[in-house]
Amino acid sequence: MKIVNNALGFLLLLLGMACSSPKNLSTAMNSNHSEQEIMNLSREKWQWMADKNVDKLAQLFHDQSKFVHMSGTWKKAEELDIIKTGSIWYKKADVHDVAVEIVDDTAILWNRITLTAVVRGNDAITEFTVTEVYKKQGNDWKLLTLTFSSVRDTHQIKH
Repeated sequence: MKIVNNALGFLLLLLGMACSSPKNLSTAMNSNHSEQEIMNLSREKWQWMADKNVDKLAQLFHDQSKFVHMSGTWKKAEELDIIKTGSIWYKKADVHDVAVEIVDDTAILWNRITLTAVVRGNDAITEFTVTEVYKKQGNDWKLLTLTFSSVRDTHQIKH
């Protein structure tokens, strides 16, 4: 009986905290929604890259965005041109793990992926952890940076 009373008291305490701080509850709910929104957007981005859909990507990429690859770092226009011409064809990104953190109007997403690509005519399958940084502009998220880090297939993202 004492355990039941303690558990009931604990539940009432949690309920009281949630009710006394609706702003905190609302913030937590919005954060979870935003995290899911960023995960969905990232998943769509990988598909747009595979499809070479530079129109959708041009809308997603911030005008000041940068892209860090194994062979160099470049800006939005060059990344779009690379995708359009097939210099790098991101054929398929198998996503193994995703973590998202949101700080104010900035979202950071980490993907652990196996990327199947064609790079300058050569097939490549590479393990990466990809870091994506998004900034909220109005109602839209814009990709500020995308960085590929080559990793072992045993690499884990700490959640």
